[in-house]
Amino acid sequence: MRTLVIGGTHSGVGKTSVAIGLMAALRRRGLAVQPFKVGPDFIDPSHHLLAAGRPGHNLDGWMLSREANLALFCAAARGADVAVVEGCMGLFDGYDGSTEAGSTAQIAKWLGAKVLLVVDAWAMSRSAAAMVHGYRTFDSSLEVAGVVFNKLAGRDHLEWVLQAVGPSDGLWVGGLFRDERASVPERHLGLHMPEGDRLGASHVERLAEAVETQLDLDRLLKMCAGPDLPAPPGGPRQARRCRLGVARDEAFCFYYQDNLQLLAEAGAELVFYSPTRGLLPPGLDGLYLGGGYPELHAPALAANQAAREQVRELALAGRPIYAECGGLMYLAQAIEGVGGENHPMCGVLPCRVRMSPRLKLGYAEVEVTKDSRLLPEGTRARGHFFHHSELLGDPGAKRAYRVRSYGGAEAAEGYGELSVLASYVHLHFRSNPAIAPAIVEACRRGR
Repeated sequence: MRTLVIGGTHSGVGKTSVAIGLMAALRRRGLAVQPFKVGPDFIDPSHHLLAAGRPGHNLDGWMLSREANLALFCAAARGADVAVVEGCMGLFDGYDGSTEAGSTAQIAKWLGAKVLLVVDAWAMSRSAAAMVHGYRTFDSSLEVAGVVFNKLAGRDHLEWVLQAVGPSDGLWVGGLFRDERASVPERHLGLHMPEGDRLGASHVERLAEAVETQLDLDRLLKMCAGPDLPAPPGGPRQARRCRLGVARDEAFCFYYQDNLQLLAEAGAELVFYSPTRGLLPPGLDGLYLGGGYPELHAPALAANQAAREQVRELALAGRPIYAECGGLMYLAQAIEGVGGENHPMCGVLPCRVRMSPRLKLGYAEVEVTKDSRLLPEGTRARGHFFHHSELLGDPGAKRAYRVRSYGGAEAAEGYGELSVLASYVHLHFRSNPAIAPAIVEACRRGR
């Protein structure tokens, strides 16, 4: 599998734009491109899908083992001609400052892939050479084979950085000029999503044209490397065992593609619906409410009273409901906006949600502390926090998890009562292969 990892010197250098442009340009050449994203990110893979036409998958060296990452990579890349892996943060940044766990560099080494380093050159010329030298020599077991200087002011600026770097052991160097029309705007949880925010096909085409006209695509293709990887062990998909509703629209759009795939492989028929505009599909055995932006769409969610009542009735009937972050907010009594406005939600959880200016972000290890109909006590998994809200009202004995965050701090978290399991933590199901089958079995029993 030809593979190229897109790393950056730090966040905000334009890794996503370069990755999107490269994926789209390769696709325009008739290649089947499989996108990947390093780290716990739901937004970038949605842009990758537009560019590559294939769902993106998340690779993560802290949440998942090396073996799990390679199995995920092999399964997702089946049938593709080339894999493009967008990194996270800076090339060597990850879980902490003393190890490479969770970093882009770690994933590149596991895949045996070369790195294309993206450097923001907007305020640099000769200093760029020192930065490139540092990133190439910091870890001798990692090969930085190319550099893209991004956000260049013009051709003179490009010539200056090329002069500064000079001939350097076969290092390929290219540049992209600054173009505000091609940048992806940010908001409180990261980049804007492509759906509904008018960051669609025209934006992808503009990035593809920039890559095609300003970079050497043939050289980039030759840079792709990676060893032969074994085909993942796989058996037949389980026969359909349950009908699982999945909330997916502009309010609920944060799902690991791998989670959905593992549920389907375990026997779930995934039935997607929109909580902002539609009703629950008929005949559901359970419900999966992922994360997203319920706070931005709270008026529409509140206005769809029939759907909210259906969710509450599903919970009262004992049908399993698994909810993460935005899903937890939707199950609460109400969401209180930043201006104090109150939007009623499903009323399943005995608490309310208030928006906060403080972002809670980071990895988390979870242990289920009480039996529920979805997961047994003692189940362990890894995931991450990523939210701008807080719960008002303590569920007390109904806490479902013991969560260990960075530094070893532990706290009771989540809500577990009867058939409902809800938490702010986004779990990666592949961190514990028993999770998806357990949820499917709970839905089958609930039916």
